[in-house]
Amino acid sequence: MSNLRSRRSFLGHVAAGFSTLALPRLALAEPAPRPAQPEHAVTAPVSIDVNARQIPSFEPRDRARVRFGSLQYRSGLVLTSPHRGFGGLSGFRFLDGKGERFLALSDQGTWFTGGIRYAGGKMAGLDDVEAAPMLNAEGRPITEKRLWYDTESLARDGSLVYVGLERVNQIMRFDFARGGTRAHGEVLPTPSALRKLPYNKGLEALVFVPKGQPLAGTLIAMSEGGIDADGNLVGFLIGGPSPGQFSIKRTDKQFISDAVLLASGELLILERKFSWFTGINIRIRSLPLKAIAPGAVVDGPVLFDADLGHEVDNMEGIDAHVTTEGETVLTMVSDDNFSLLQRTLLLQFTLME
Repeated sequence: MSNLRSRRSFLGHVAAGFSTLALPRLALAEPAPRPAQPEHAVTAPVSIDVNARQIPSFEPRDRARVRFGSLQYRSGLVLTSPHRGFGGLSGFRFLDGKGERFLALSDQGTWFTGGIRYAGGKMAGLDDVEAAPMLNAEGRPITEKRLWYDTESLARDGSLVYVGLERVNQIMRFDFARGGTRAHGEVLPTPSALRKLPYNKGLEALVFVPKGQPLAGTLIAMSEGGIDADGNLVGFLIGGPSPGQFSIKRTDKQFISDAVLLASGELLILERKFSWFTGINIRIRSLPLKAIAPGAVVDGPVLFDADLGHEVDNMEGIDAHVTTEGETVLTMVSDDNFSLLQRTLLLQFTLME
């Protein structure tokens, strides 16, 4: 039996025997409850070992295939670590323009920093990985406060780092010029409608718009499953020249999991859905930044989609960098929910169109 069929069969048997308890949060419609205090939160900075196994092909059924929609597969890694707090990766941003140094966060209030090692243009492993607790204004781990741990979204403006907390629907800002991951966070004022987003389908994606782009200086916040009166997904423009609320056209029952803004002015949104019949499905849509404005409903084409017939899991983070050859590379990371049934994946694709 192939690895793919084995994995499908195993997940199917588990689903039949244990219902939603077996796959916490992968079943988006029926998320399993989380403890008031997270079990895997990091309480002090620590260097950790992360092991990497390469994924030679994205589609096990056709190992020669490399083109998937508008993306071309470059390489992938399955990441594991003996450190108990490693996992749950829900946000990912590069700290350089080379696609090497990265900042990631888990959905249990933990920073991860490190570097991607390449060999022949393909990812080969991670180096110098460190885990550190996310700190509040008093310098204490944010996880000490009830429900202040579901850190799901990440954006950067130079040394300023923004983090969205889903369960309380708040945004924190950290100045990494003041100690990197040891920086103290401050809670930003946000629209009241943002704070009223659904308890477990709230803030899921943050993007900061840099100079030279429409809406420069704006923090774009998007909900996972906050729905407006017309059934579309809710987004917010915070700060910048025209703050307000907008909507993203919802299609195929997808939920937003992250987003990245390209220099071309394309806002790529990473989406996913889960069904007990078809499993996990992920896709990437392109939205024109210039179309986003208060009151607007934005839509765009699907560039990429994949399911359990491909090497995917609960993909929750996406970022982009441009190579010295001028290629735009997308990097995606998955949230394994600290589950033995899921994997932490790091995938890279070249954007071809």
